[in-house]
Amino acid sequence: MYDAAVDELIAPLPFARRETGLQSPFPPIEDYGFLSDCETTALVAPSGNVEWLCVPRIDSPSVFAAMLDRDAGGFRLGPADIVVPADRRYLPGTSVLETSWGTPTGWIIVRDVLLMGPWHHEEELSHTHRRAPTDYDADHVLLRTVRCVTGEVQVTLECEPVFDYGRRGARWAYTNHVYHQGVARAAGTDLELALTTDMRIGFEGGRATARTLLKEGDTRFCALTWTEHPPPYTYGEAQARLTWTAHHWQHWLARGNFPDHRFRNYLERSALTLKGLTFAPTGALAAAATTSLPETPGGERNWDYRYSWIRDASWALWGLYTLGFEWEANDFFYFIADVAERDLDLQIMYGVGGERDLDEEILDHLSGYEGARPVRIGNAAYQHRQNDVWGAVLDAVYLHTKSRDRLDERIWRILKRQVENAITHWKEPDRGIWEIRGEPKHFTSSKVMCWVAVDRGVRLARIRGDLVLAARWRKVANEIHADICAHAVDERGVFTAHYDTDALDASVLLIPLMGFLPPDDPRVRATVMAVADELSVDEMVLRYQPGKTDEGFEDVTEEGTFTICSFWLVSAFTLIGEHVRARRLCQKLLSFAGPLGLYAEEIDPRSGRHLGNFPQAFTHLALINAVIHVIDVEQREGPSLFP
Repeated sequence: MYDAAVDELIAPLPFARRETGLQSPFPPIEDYGFLSDCETTALVAPSGNVEWLCVPRIDSPSVFAAMLDRDAGGFRLGPADIVVPADRRYLPGTSVLETSWGTPTGWIIVRDVLLMGPWHHEEELSHTHRRAPTDYDADHVLLRTVRCVTGEVQVTLECEPVFDYGRRGARWAYTNHVYHQGVARAAGTDLELALTTDMRIGFEGGRATARTLLKEGDTRFCALTWTEHPPPYTYGEAQARLTWTAHHWQHWLARGNFPDHRFRNYLERSALTLKGLTFAPTGALAAAATTSLPETPGGERNWDYRYSWIRDASWALWGLYTLGFEWEANDFFYFIADVAERDLDLQIMYGVGGERDLDEEILDHLSGYEGARPVRIGNAAYQHRQNDVWGAVLDAVYLHTKSRDRLDERIWRILKRQVENAITHWKEPDRGIWEIRGEPKHFTSSKVMCWVAVDRGVRLARIRGDLVLAARWRKVANEIHADICAHAVDERGVFTAHYDTDALDASVLLIPLMGFLPPDDPRVRATVMAVADELSVDEMVLRYQPGKTDEGFEDVTEEGTFTICSFWLVSAFTLIGEHVRARRLCQKLLSFAGPLGLYAEEIDPRSGRHLGNFPQAFTHLALINAVIHVIDVEQREGPSLFP
């Protein structure tokens, strides 16, 4: 029997659908639905096809990868002959995706979710757990339910996994549940997928299929599992576990501290997205759920973002603390502390389990999203020298510590080493925040973050009562500060991308955001306005000027605007007093949210299409920062400030 209690959760969300008009077998990136159980993630196309799923972890090889090659596996549930849904939304306050389909003969609703289970006992936890979980554990079940609302509809199920990023075709076999359960296996892998359903399934090579006519009030379910955790065996059990998971997400969101404001829904969806990109066993925050979604249509800037970047640390902690999610902030903080304690030479990124080696591989057999090649797994940038890592760690620790007014000895030992590393290396060139694969430069943002490392070290030393060390570090911080101001400012008083260039780079917006200079400094205002006027397309910000930046590629192609940079500009506008421009740009950026309120890395300002990996944690972190800045201005200055 269908549980109507879940329907009481439903209310329309304020995200409008935009039609792109582009003819492609690949859905627009922003149209994918995002599912998570905080160990793995899935992306669901508007057609009802699961086109991306990696198990058992977010960075494991895929079993469905149709988003990178239409022959690399998918899992569709929906009407037999209709591929365009009438509506899609999340149940409010959850990561349960609902798709409504209208056909000439009837109406059905499909709900998709990666299930959460009860709080597991310690002995049941995976060996990858490095600390006690702060939440309920993943149940390792992708659950799909369908209900016929009116009339009658032919419903089809097609599940065709292709293991190991589309390299290993599956073969199905029935279990003792006969026509209601099959197991998919492939040579060369120990992974098994079990498909359980109350429909009668058959096998056609590597594809499991089912077809049934649903009449008004009829329901069906299917569940895909990849561990020993049991699936549901009846629709009633499936609906009960879906309801449990919906309530889990709502209870989690209720712990947050959200302002009563018209932008609240965007903050809530961003918080749920960040939670979904968190790898619960370690607390790591993955940069995105995907690999190789192109930053340039048809281009070669296609990277694997299923890893945890140290640079995200201070932004993640700021956003999570601001919204009241201290448990998640603390988990990520200790993930960073663990790798910083273990590794004398801190990398710019790690696997979500703390792995160091993220060797890059090109998958020549995959055609890529809309032909964008190469498709990459792993990320060679883990070997890059990126001098902002120490600043990210120190700023994260400072955010963690300043409200507690204490710092334990273990963390202090880690921090002293990071500050000393920044002091040792700040004069050296690196590849900057954008991980340029050209020649290293003296990037301004990297120098600023080295200053942040030493400046925050000074403040933390004072908390520890080590005034002698604080004084020594302050002298170095002043030296770094003076060097940046002497070499990174052009004749207009604008901070440039790196020393010895007049090119602009949006990362210089970190100067006021990180407190390097006060917002009323003329150089800050000149820099913010230069980025707004010279590095923007239709008010939206590019990360740099491609023709003036050595990217390490032979072809210099145009990129979309970097959404994180546009949100940085919103925050910077609020700091320098450009409040009307800040709110106007913020509203414009929010209008570009995908139909489900999600963001990729870039936005093409002409078409509104999203580019790059999806959903992007850094974008949602910057959204939180920008929206909170705008709300603070409105509350401080009053609504009369804005026409």
